[in-house]
Amino acid sequence: MRELEYNVRHWGPADAPKLFMLHGWMDSSITFQFVVDALGDAFHVIAPDWRGYGQSEWLGRAYAFADYYADLEAVLTHYAGDAPVWVAAHSMGANIALNYAAARPERIARLALLDFLGLASPTADASAQLRCWLDACAHPPQPKPYRDAAAFAERLRKANPRLDAERALFLARELTLEFAGGGVVMACDPWHRLPSPLLYSVDEWMANWRRVRAPTLLLIADQGHVREQFGADDANYLRRLACFADLRVAELPASGHNVQHDCAHGVATELLAFFGAADRAAALAAERAASA
Repeated sequence: MRELEYNVRHWGPADAPKLFMLHGWMDSSITFQFVVDALGDAFHVIAPDWRGYGQSEWLGRAYAFADYYADLEAVLTHYAGDAPVWVAAHSMGANIALNYAAARPERIARLALLDFLGLASPTADASAQLRCWLDACAHPPQPKPYRDAAAFAERLRKANPRLDAERALFLARELTLEFAGGGVVMACDPWHRLPSPLLYSVDEWMANWRRVRAPTLLLIADQGHVREQFGADDANYLRRLACFADLRVAELPASGHNVQHDCAHGVATELLAFFGAADRAAALAAERAASA
């Protein structure tokens, strides 16, 4: 894919409606496993590991964010041609999907955003941001080793107490690689930890959101990043919501930022309803029950 080895996971029947799922920062496509389990056979889910993540090729140097848009276009074209597609995306993946939908509105038929409504306004100036990036590039980041997958699972549960031991260990095994010096490391190129050389411009990105024409679903974790930044009546929150031409918002209870882990069935229920596959899922369940 664009001269890189790209890993793309597939779940569900090949003849089911296609749903592209895009993961977030320091993650990989396996993050959607629990949601996919809850979706059953409703979709043919197609989920890439972004460059430098999971089993896709790592660059071992600084990454340019703009490459994600071209990578996404290559994935969509490869699996769906020119047809408009359905996309569900988490965090950084949602950021990528939103800006892509603004630039290519004809390619995105429906878009679901998992706990993402932009970042907070920056506090640093542009030159300070660039200096920070240059300093980071001068000292190549190193992976952090863990004793084994179980130790990494403990780290995941410490960061997210809602994650039960079984799911944490599953994720830890899938999200780590053996380290040459012993133990395991996250399956993410450590160069992704570099700060951006550019400031995040909220106004520019909101201008992009105003160009999105696809019906959009925003799933908000009640203890996630969106609610950490904004209350339900916050003027900045309402200003961001107003950017979308066709928006539905749903709140997910007892969930942190990783809603795909904390509330997989809730996410699946909302996706089934939004993408119009609820009736299909019920029919498939009835067929399975009848043949059992």
